[in-house]
Amino acid sequence: MVPSGQVAEKEASEEPGPGREPHSWRCLVFYLCFYGFMAQMRPGESFITPYLLGPDKNFTREQVTNEVIPVLSYSYLVVLVPVFLLTDYLRYKPVLVLQGLSYVSVWLLLLLGHSVLHMQLMEVCYSITMAARIAYSSYIFSLVRPARYQRMASYSRTAVLLGVFTSSVLGQLLVTVGRMSFSMLNYISLAFLNFSLVLALFLRRPKRSLFFNRSAPARGASPSELDRMHPAPEQPVRGKLGRALGACRASFLAHMLWELVGSARRPQLRLWSFWWVSNSAGYYLIVYYVHVLWNELCPTASSRSYNGAADAASTLLGAITSFAAGFVNIRWALWSKVVIASILAVQAGLVFLMTSTQDIWLCYAAFVLFRGAYQFLVPIATFQIASSLSKELCALVFGVNTFLATILKTTITLIVSDKRGLGLPVRCQFLIYCVYFLVLSVIFFLGAGLDGLRHCQRDRHQPLPLAQELRSPSEEKPVRLPSVEQGLGGLQPSAPPLPLEDGAEDELGTLGPVAKA
Repeated sequence: MVPSGQVAEKEASEEPGPGREPHSWRCLVFYLCFYGFMAQMRPGESFITPYLLGPDKNFTREQVTNEVIPVLSYSYLVVLVPVFLLTDYLRYKPVLVLQGLSYVSVWLLLLLGHSVLHMQLMEVCYSITMAARIAYSSYIFSLVRPARYQRMASYSRTAVLLGVFTSSVLGQLLVTVGRMSFSMLNYISLAFLNFSLVLALFLRRPKRSLFFNRSAPARGASPSELDRMHPAPEQPVRGKLGRALGACRASFLAHMLWELVGSARRPQLRLWSFWWVSNSAGYYLIVYYVHVLWNELCPTASSRSYNGAADAASTLLGAITSFAAGFVNIRWALWSKVVIASILAVQAGLVFLMTSTQDIWLCYAAFVLFRGAYQFLVPIATFQIASSLSKELCALVFGVNTFLATILKTTITLIVSDKRGLGLPVRCQFLIYCVYFLVLSVIFFLGAGLDGLRHCQRDRHQPLPLAQELRSPSEEKPVRLPSVEQGLGGLQPSAPPLPLEDGAEDELGTLGPVAKA
């Protein structure tokens, strides 16, 4: 007769726990990366704005700028949180299928719709695909052990970037070399999207996820931070009211929000989260509307449009700068504000160049550099935020930052772009965005200046120990004050040393359908 303890151990060994992985994980990861590549194969996406403004649809530039594109920000704000929660609760695969259906709906509306309302509905569907991208980026971590997370993140990101690059190059070649119409390009995109939807149907549905579906830790394994915040009850709670109260007390969201409030005291977390919220809002506004600006500089003509080449070049440069950020080794606790302020100033200059130039190629180059500058800081910010947080709390912080950035982006859209607000033309909008980045740069430069003054004051006005103050001048020995790089630990043992930090990984930028045209 087998003891009950051995039976429990056998059952636990058969069920993959948080630290285990299925034997076929390599095939699953390869299939998921292939799906991520194929889901990005939308060669017509870079030419949607010329398609809408051209003879196929014949919308006016004011309709696209002030009525259609703003809907993307509004709908994304509405669907972001529900999709984020459903992704974890439904264990990824249903949300990936929903994303595939939404992509197909987007291109069907593009091809069959003929009114502004149809295009606004298209933007609503596209916002669902944007919100559902979290399902792909987190799905792969449910297949492998935590020790493989970094490598898996690299694989999945490489697959997505390669898909975006291949899609943009293919679209440009079909338009420039093949003289293909924008309408036919969209039919090809629809065929690719149907194929990726079929791939999503055959994805394996994981048995666990990050928050809602958590399996019990294996015997001898150390619990995660979220497990420690969910202590097992000593006695079962009876009654509906008791179970409801117990569920409220054990709510993961309440515990995580409480931990988030405590983590917000960290200066580097606040700094990089503020950059994430403010810069992401401005970045995506530029990405949404730059294709309208390109169409103004170069009126619709299939053979003269090089939007796909610009998107491919910006994707490639973004991948290069993201990779290079991992090798930047500076003291981020001291120089982060200076680096952020400098890059924001460069972004402001590039946006001004896009606004003032009449040369489409110069505008293309400015956008490529603008996107590369943003992608350089994203992996650094990701590491600075995630380095001192648990996996669960890190996911919540990035979710909150994305939600706040969406609120800021939606507010600016409502005031500047929407016809119910100012309804400005695209060049005036870019001028406002230039001022926006310039103001952010000044804020970070001022913060860096104040930090420098504080360090100088600490070095200059550091009080001497009492034993040295009572000595005569002849008996005093010179006291060497510590430098900024060494910190103040020598004279103030309670002050923590300044940490050395590095950069990390990056998330692919989100591009709206009309915006990325």
